[in-house]
Amino acid sequence: MSTAPTPTAAENANLTDGFHVLVQSLLKNNLDKMYGVIGIPVTDVARIAQAKGIRYIGLRHESDAGNAAAAEGFITGKPGVYLTVSAPGFMNGLIPLKEATENGWPVIMMSGSSSRELIDMGEGDYEGMDQLNYAKPFSKAAYRVDKVEDIPLVVARAIRAACSGRPGGVYIDLPGDTLGQTIDATVAEGLLYQVNDPAPAQIPAQSVIDGAMELLASAKKPLVYIGKGSAYAQCEDEVKQFVESIGAPYLAMSMAKGVLPDNHPQNAASARGMTMREADVVVLLGARLNWMLNFGKGKHWNENVKFIQVDIDPTEIDNSRSIAAPVVGDLKSTVAKFNEYLATHPYHADPAWLEAIQADSAKNNARFSGAETADTVPMTHYNALGAIKKVTDANHDVYIANEGANALDDCRDIIDMYLPRHRLDCGTWGVMGVGLPYAIGAAVTTGKPVISIHGDSAFGFDGMEVETICRYQLPVTVVVLNNGGIYRGDFKNLGDDGDPSPLTLSACAHYEKLMEAFGGTGYYATTPTEVEKYVAAGVASGKPTMVCCELSIHAGKESGHITYLNPQPVTGPLVGNEQEDLAEHRENGKLVD
Repeated sequence: MSTAPTPTAAENANLTDGFHVLVQSLLKNNLDKMYGVIGIPVTDVARIAQAKGIRYIGLRHESDAGNAAAAEGFITGKPGVYLTVSAPGFMNGLIPLKEATENGWPVIMMSGSSSRELIDMGEGDYEGMDQLNYAKPFSKAAYRVDKVEDIPLVVARAIRAACSGRPGGVYIDLPGDTLGQTIDATVAEGLLYQVNDPAPAQIPAQSVIDGAMELLASAKKPLVYIGKGSAYAQCEDEVKQFVESIGAPYLAMSMAKGVLPDNHPQNAASARGMTMREADVVVLLGARLNWMLNFGKGKHWNENVKFIQVDIDPTEIDNSRSIAAPVVGDLKSTVAKFNEYLATHPYHADPAWLEAIQADSAKNNARFSGAETADTVPMTHYNALGAIKKVTDANHDVYIANEGANALDDCRDIIDMYLPRHRLDCGTWGVMGVGLPYAIGAAVTTGKPVISIHGDSAFGFDGMEVETICRYQLPVTVVVLNNGGIYRGDFKNLGDDGDPSPLTLSACAHYEKLMEAFGGTGYYATTPTEVEKYVAAGVASGKPTMVCCELSIHAGKESGHITYLNPQPVTGPLVGNEQEDLAEHRENGKLVD
């Protein structure tokens, strides 16, 4: 058997390896941040990345690393990158990969993995798993790289897959032996390249534009529904021109808040129920007719409503009902084409339609605004969030991360957004555990202050990331709205074993002490005045801060806005306190799921 000659010192000096080629490929494509939880076999990926100028943010859980990277993807439009170890770490990273794909956000997950020959033969390697095939159902695309010279190609393909069409999550499998392979450094340098036009424009045919605008011109009561796809597409200027030129009311999905400022006179959020029930032609701009919009049918909609749907993904058209005017294209190009058409074929909605909606909005706002400004103690979600609203109204450039049940629903109803891509929450898939990692991603990406608002239950999913916020000295103010339980804290144990109910948590917990334990500033608030004061102080400081807000254990509603998804036993609800007047507000008021 022949033996390869041992490389000389000079030859070794001109070699590089998979670790370095991977980092250089990322930098070549301006991917200069990386989130992760490292270990075998990818520890040196993070260390070399940091040494070469990539900012590495180490989180406490792989799911949080993925969500932080996804937040960067949403805000910037280029893929966020996160790194996990093999097997269990990889599996923890799958949830945010799927979440990003459902949300339409570009992100690249990279995981170390075992050598192919050991996995394929089932020899029982350390943390052995066929990760590529597990990743495929959770991602838009998945690749394994087996040769060091293919690393630049796999990075390029991942970027293009993540960004083109409807964005999504892409997985790259990195076997340890691939990272350890060597290659001549000059050859490796020649393999590097930057992806050209990873998200090409998709411009609809003029006949499609004409047909959609002709349908709009027939509308007596038009409505524009703005989805987070519009926020991601960075087409706020085009959308503003379109909405204002036709004079129609608009509604915004949760993470589309701020594409137009929430105080815009055409915003119909406070008359959502009336607007949807009466609108006869609805223009969907990056909003999907999924569960959050009742699939475009049923009692929430005019039975004769017709839809103009603009979406970059043709499979989204007719997904749940027939679409009268499908327009497949990227939002920025398409809405620009709408505006060009309207410049020569003006259309303006009957002013009486918008006036009726504004009147209904004023009535609803007058009826329920007192709940947001009340000085009631113990606090409710309404007056605690109303106090935070005073801070955000004075600081429009603050980012909001938000998770929970009532903490989520009421926050997006109460706190207005003025700038696009400044609100991040559970989105299309509706998962928990996104609040603090989204806050971290927003803070790292923008350097701007972030307020991360959680219910006490939601905070438990990602609360340890308070340490990450302190370690990196991020400008994040964490707010925990503590009502002592899941949904609320007054549920009872129906048995006689003496344990708390399945929904009960610690009503008097001092969550702010966790922030203090890692060197941040903590506050405990019992009144709306204290909430406003402490949140304002946290934002102004630009330092890690937490405000724990003591709410009434009776504050909240089971399942928030999605009670209909929670079947009740035949004997009916376990506990009363359904707050029917506030439920009516959610139906007719500022609900923007």
